[in-house]
Amino acid sequence: MKRATIAVAFAAGIILTAALPAAAEWPADKPVRILIGFGAGGGTDVATRILADGLSESLGQQFVVENRPGAGGTIAGGMVAKAPKDGYTALAISMGHSVSAVMVKQVPYDPVNDFATVGIFTNSAFVVAVPKDSPATDIKSLIAYVNKQPGKLNYSTVGLGSTQHLIAEDLRQRTSMNAQAVSYRTTGEVVSALLRGDAAFAIELYHSIRGQVDSGDLRLIAVATPKRWPAIPNVPTLAEGGVAGIGYLGWYGLVFPAGTPQPIVDKLHKALQDVLAKDAVKKRLEGVGAVANLSSPAEFVKVIQSDIKAFKEVAKTAGLEAK
Repeated sequence: MKRATIAVAFAAGIILTAALPAAAEWPADKPVRILIGFGAGGGTDVATRILADGLSESLGQQFVVENRPGAGGTIAGGMVAKAPKDGYTALAISMGHSVSAVMVKQVPYDPVNDFATVGIFTNSAFVVAVPKDSPATDIKSLIAYVNKQPGKLNYSTVGLGSTQHLIAEDLRQRTSMNAQAVSYRTTGEVVSALLRGDAAFAIELYHSIRGQVDSGDLRLIAVATPKRWPAIPNVPTLAEGGVAGIGYLGWYGLVFPAGTPQPIVDKLHKALQDVLAKDAVKKRLEGVGAVANLSSPAEFVKVIQSDIKAFKEVAKTAGLEAK
């Protein structure tokens, strides 16, 4: 028995020792692929490309972003979960990773255990937007406006079962706001519905509608974040407007397949720290409405788990089922 134990320990030591040189040299002989489960031009895509540029410069090896959209981001997730555990295939995810775990049937991976978290690298803000001529000036007046016409007003959202839809449903449930969800395929269509007056409000990422806000076509009456957002400090939180319990902080992060050597995970985390400390990178991220903010791998796991729990409760109360 003792000999067997020693043999196992010896073998494990050989494997660990072999991993160390590989980690020290990583990324050495080929580009690192970062897969994204959504199309080009979205928030995850833009923020990840900014980060990839910085990592390429910092680590002396090209980081290549590849878009693999479909099935709520789970196609890309499935590819990375099954990829070689050598540090050359990563996945950029957002809060939608947690939403897909709740709203997509037969997700081809465990959203936590099949990945090695590197860190959240930016945060972003969800906002409550209304048309410029809306009578609503804050969240209280929006609730009053909607409930004066029970069941007659809509809110627009990107896809039923999306992050925006679930946050809007959480708001609706907490305020007993009598509005119906109307789903659109793109953020552009959501905005068009607001501009036409077909929707009373929408919850969207700030950077996705910033152009219409800056032009005055849309107004922001609240942020759904726990605290006021630095880029729009005059917009109050939902909690300040009397809606307790809502505090969604959008995020983008990087993960590897589970089993990727820890030294490689640690090396990429350190590189993220160095890249995000650069003023030029911070400014580029701020330009798309994101704030550089690096979490630890352990904190990242807790965020994913917390989001899944929260969205499960929202979906259950709203009667939404995975599709």
